[in-house]
Amino acid sequence: MYAVIESGGKQYRVSPGDVIQVEKLDAPEGETVDFRQVLMVSDDQGVRVGNPVLADATVTAKVKSHGRGDKIRVFKMRRRKHFRKTMGHRQYYTEIEITGIK
Repeated sequence: MYAVIESGGKQYRVSPGDVIQVEKLDAPEGETVDFRQVLMVSDDQGVRVGNPVLADATVTAKVKSHGRGDKIRVFKMRRRKHFRKTMGHRQYYTEIEITGIK
């Protein structure tokens, strides 16, 4: 059994027991979060695809931790203008564990 959910503008294929990192959620650690943006569910009844979402489907997850990703370097340069700019970025994320698909 698996589902495709949308969170933070990205889509994730999840199964019960999976641990994934999604964009930062405003939920404390240990709290349960429900995802209503379920795009597809595959189970013993077959595959159900939403248009664009399934109205009766819900994915439940438990918030494990919050953190920041690895630093990436952003380098901008204009040729022949002596313009160079280097920046760094670390994206916030929330680590969740999928507990159920309904």
